[in-house]
Amino acid sequence: MGEEKENIIVDKSYAFALRVIKLYKYLTLEQREFVLAKQLLRSGTSIGANVEEAIAASSKADFVHKLNIAAKEARETSYWLRLLKDSQYIPENAFDSIHEDCLEIRKIISKILITMKSNS
Repeated sequence: MGEEKENIIVDKSYAFALRVIKLYKYLTLEQREFVLAKQLLRSGTSIGANVEEAIAASSKADFVHKLNIAAKEARETSYWLRLLKDSQYIPENAFDSIHEDCLEIRKIISKILITMKSNS
């Protein structure tokens, strides 16, 4: 993976994890919602952790494996966000903003994986 793409996905997934942490705090302190919030926290912060692991991978296969995990975590995060919005724990405008970031990360990861597969 090129250094520019590497920096973009690392920065975006890290910034997204910070947003998820802030949302978790809001959900637990203001909304008193703990179960869904914990699920969101786990999956939303796992995206960046798996991206970091992919970058440090020892092989192309390991890189693709870790990035596939990040992609799955991003899909799961999208699910929890939709569920929180539809159950009215988060307002639609807040959902739109953070969900857009989640979708952007999913698209970037997908493009990287497609590129890796076509280069193999």
